[in-house]
Amino acid sequence: MKQDFDIAVVGGGLAGLSLAIQCAVAGYRTILFEKETYPFQKVCGEYISNESLPFLEKIGVPISSWGLPNINELKISAPNGNVYQFSLPLGGFGVSRYKLDEYLYCIALSKGVTVMTGTKVQDIIFKSDGFEIKTDQSVYYSKIAAGSFGKRSNLDIHLARPFVKAKPNVLNNFIGVKYHIRYPHPTNQIALHNFSQGYCGIEEIENGECCLCYLTTSENLKKSGNSIREMEEKILWKNPLLKDIFNNAEFIFKKPLTISQISFQKKSQIENHLLCVGDAAGMITPLCGNGMSMALHGSKIAFQNIDQYFKNGRNRLALETNYEQQWKKQFAKRIFVGRTIQRLFGNEHITNYFLQFIQNFPALSRKLINATHGKPF
Repeated sequence: MKQDFDIAVVGGGLAGLSLAIQCAVAGYRTILFEKETYPFQKVCGEYISNESLPFLEKIGVPISSWGLPNINELKISAPNGNVYQFSLPLGGFGVSRYKLDEYLYCIALSKGVTVMTGTKVQDIIFKSDGFEIKTDQSVYYSKIAAGSFGKRSNLDIHLARPFVKAKPNVLNNFIGVKYHIRYPHPTNQIALHNFSQGYCGIEEIENGECCLCYLTTSENLKKSGNSIREMEEKILWKNPLLKDIFNNAEFIFKKPLTISQISFQKKSQIENHLLCVGDAAGMITPLCGNGMSMALHGSKIAFQNIDQYFKNGRNRLALETNYEQQWKKQFAKRIFVGRTIQRLFGNEHITNYFLQFIQNFPALSRKLINATHGKPF
C-alpha cells in the first residue's frame, strides 16, 4: 500500500512533533512516525530555556498555566564538592518529556497530523524528487522528509552518517542515565554536579518531582564492571553533594533510563536530501542545558524553509542550502562554546580553577551563559 503526503517526519520527539504541528497548521498533508507509544520517558535533562516560551505557546502548549518551576539560578559543584553559583539572565523551567511530548502528540492529532506510533521506519529513500518511507507495515511517499530520530538510531547507521563511524574520542562514546526523584531541591535552581569524567544535573519538574540526569564516558562504566550502581557509588559519590542526593532521595523509577553511544561530533543537517532536525542535526553538550530549546527552534527554521519550498516553486537546492545556513547561523557558535566548556569539566583541579575564575568575573560568566542560549523565537 502506498500513501502520499507532503511532509513525512521520522521521529516524534520535540523537534519532530513541533515540526509536524507547524506543517499541518499550514495546510500540508503531514505524517509522523514514532517507534514508541505515547506517553513514554526519554533520557533528557528536562530543562528548557525561556527563549522557547513564545514558540511553545504559539503552537498550543499552555506552559504558563502549568505552574512549572521558574528557574533563574545555576549552581555548579566541582568533583570535590566546592560550590559556585551564577544567575541565569534569561531563566527557564523544568518539565518532563513524558508530559510535554504527550501534550504535543495530542496537539498534532488535533491539527490533522497522521501519527503512526509503534512504527519503526526501516528505510528512507530519495528518488523521483520525493521520498519513499518504508516501514514493516507499508510504504509511504512524501515530497519532503525530515529526520528527527534523536541522538543515535539505526537510521543513522543505515544512512552511513560519518559520526557513527568515528573511532571513540573525547566527543563521542558517552552514556546518559536519568531518574525521576523526590528530593528537597530549590525550586528556582538548576544544579550541575561534576565528577570524574562526567556531570549530573538536577532540577525540579512538575508534581514536586526532580529530574536527575547524568552524562559520563563509557570508560567509566567499563571500569565499574558495566554496573551502573557500582559506577555511581565508586565515581559519582566522590562528589559529596551527589552522594547526599543518591542516599537521601526517593527514587520514583524502579530502574534508570539509559542511552549509550552518545556523540557530540559534528553532524550534517542534510543527508541525501533528508532534513535533519533536533539532535539528529547536531547536539549541544547537556552541561549547557539547552538542547530542548535548540530542538524546538530548529523545527521552526525547518518549517519556514519547507513552507517557502512549497510556495516558491519547489526549489529543493534552495530549501536545503537555506536550511543548513540558517541552522548553522543560529546554533554553530552555541555548539562550539558548549564543546569548549565541556573540556574544562570532569577534572577536579581544572574544574575548580575554571569555576573560581568565572565566578570572580561576573561579566564573563554572563557572557558564557548567554553564548549557550538564544533569544526568544
